[in-house]
Amino acid sequence: MPQHRLAATALLLIGIAGGARATVPDEADSSIRQFLAQDYTQPAYRATRRLEAENGSRRGWIEAVTEYSPKTGFRYEITDEGGSNHIRTKVLRAVLDGERDVIALGEAARSSLDRANYTFQPNGVDDEGLANVLLVPRRKERVLVAGTMFLQPTDGDLVRLQGRLAKSPSFWIKNVDITRSYERIGGVVVPVALESTAQVRLLGPASLRMTYVYSEVDGHPVGSTAASATSSR
Repeated sequence: MPQHRLAATALLLIGIAGGARATVPDEADSSIRQFLAQDYTQPAYRATRRLEAENGSRRGWIEAVTEYSPKTGFRYEITDEGGSNHIRTKVLRAVLDGERDVIALGEAARSSLDRANYTFQPNGVDDEGLANVLLVPRRKERVLVAGTMFLQPTDGDLVRLQGRLAKSPSFWIKNVDITRSYERIGGVVVPVALESTAQVRLLGPASLRMTYVYSEVDGHPVGSTAASATSSR
């Protein structure tokens, strides 16, 4: 066979092999499809939350009963608090007020994990056995996260989301990294913890942690076993 034909045949075989490799499905592909097929609309709930924050020598915490329903929106009542008044007022209450305002203005959909807000790129299965999915925000907004979500490979349930906000919340706060943890409680996948770190201009690093203990989800009481398991995390 002439040398140029051998070269052409070799290139063709390389192209075929390369194409075959490109079409091999990533292990996380099916998990993405299962995740997107689920309804992650915020269910009605009642939960006790504990919020803690720290910035330098200042530390503060609050506990609050939080409630949400499509009809009444988001409400909270502070039941206990301690530490720095500045942290409690400017950080912790601000977190709850911000959540209330986003829901009241109907803007929650802008942060939802769907194709309108993100592109999803499968990234295999990690050592924990979780499907890894890279999240690429379609817009630079402070309610979107550039990072990775971790799914149960068998059913696509969301386990964890971690990354950096696509846009800083303000001039004073930058490099906001977050980790949200989720569990299926009362038949619904809900957030159970949030951890966040950021750099505050002139004041240095700051951290926030928020945990949830559910007493009711989607109109149904949550058993004490589930609540205890959530609170121990």
